[in-house]
Amino acid sequence: MFKLPEPIRDSHVAVLGFFPVGAHAGPLLAVTRRLAAAAPSTIFSFFNTARSNASLLSSDHPENIRIHDVDDGVPEGTVLTGSPREMLEMFLEAAPQTFHREIAAAETEVGKKVTCMLTDAFFWFAADMAVEMKATWVAFWAGGANSLCAHLYTDRIRETIGVKDVRTEETLGFIPGMENYRVKDIPEEVAFGDLDTVFPKALHQMSLVLPRASAVFISSFEELEPTLAHNLRSKLVRFLNIPPPTLLSFTLKRETLVRDPHGCFAWMGKRSPASVAYISFGTVMEPPPAELVAIAQGLESSKVPFVWSLKEKNMVHLPKGFLDRTREQGIVVPWAPQVELLKHEATGVNVTHCGWNSVLESVSAGVPIIGRPILADNRLNGRAVEVVWKVGMMVNNGVFTKEGFEKCLHQVSVHDDGKTMKANAKKLKEIIQEDVSTKGFENFKVLLDEIVKV
Repeated sequence: MFKLPEPIRDSHVAVLGFFPVGAHAGPLLAVTRRLAAAAPSTIFSFFNTARSNASLLSSDHPENIRIHDVDDGVPEGTVLTGSPREMLEMFLEAAPQTFHREIAAAETEVGKKVTCMLTDAFFWFAADMAVEMKATWVAFWAGGANSLCAHLYTDRIRETIGVKDVRTEETLGFIPGMENYRVKDIPEEVAFGDLDTVFPKALHQMSLVLPRASAVFISSFEELEPTLAHNLRSKLVRFLNIPPPTLLSFTLKRETLVRDPHGCFAWMGKRSPASVAYISFGTVMEPPPAELVAIAQGLESSKVPFVWSLKEKNMVHLPKGFLDRTREQGIVVPWAPQVELLKHEATGVNVTHCGWNSVLESVSAGVPIIGRPILADNRLNGRAVEVVWKVGMMVNNGVFTKEGFEKCLHQVSVHDDGKTMKANAKKLKEIIQEDVSTKGFENFKVLLDEIVKV
């Protein structure tokens, strides 16, 4: 890896993180850490809710990152239903006023006006804020090029397929690079359901203003979706694929240096190469209880070794006696070091919701996928896994059943289709590794220059 020359700048960057989805703020903070390390004379003011900051931050961030807690937008006395969508919409409605106030306070504290707004792309209002502040606006899209394309083409999709009696099986061939994706794969906020609520309206606004950003970047690799990357460059002032900092090293770290409170590595060390199913569904939502039962039953009957990262509150849904009966076969833990486990030689398949970060971590490690999309961009990513890259398969009808899951495990583990998936995953891993040392490095330098210039 080349060493970046240290830029001599004196800038102040306001970084606006997105709550309550951890898959947004976490990657944005990771990129901010890397930018801050490369530009030590630039101040990065990172704004996020207190709860989200507490879950993301450690004490080792660069000194030029200033952490600011912002209000989550939930009015005092409000009784929440627990729906992520509910919290998300309250946050979005309050965000413009909240960020105006907090950025002004940070400018006073630092003694420097903000020169760049580095924000989650969901914050469409940042386009006008940046103009008002005479700052540049750089937007981060937390998904892949496929979902970004779907949103940027929102109006064309609605005009082409309509928003009533939608023809879900049709492909999106009218969008360059989306020929292998179907209408039913796109996020519902693009063309389904009630499009007049807060979140769909915000995403539509985003699709209209993103072309005003001086740069839009995603956590990805250039060669994963080259046709879509070319398309996006025709729509945006500058589009960049920036390799996720957590995936810049492709060799497994010393296990003593990796946080592993539940002993996953010790357990994995006793398993055969490519034999273990790693199971996790992200931080926002799990499959419903009946499907958790089906997963457990499929694992038990298949005898496939497993590591299952499952929130403690959901462990009550496991079949009675499951943990005792599978004590030698696998472990269920409330948290696992996912990136490192996927790189472990014993991991044979990743069972996931197909969130963008999880998909990236899997293909970067050369591990095939069994997918069960849940929300947002999951269906698009699952389609890429199954049809575009051919590195995995989706569960039948998008729902776990005991027999269906057992069949998937068998197909990936021993069937000829599984051998093809593994070969394709290995090839994709090699392409990604080459990408990091060439285009990935160059793109990061372009992003750095755009963000910290004065």
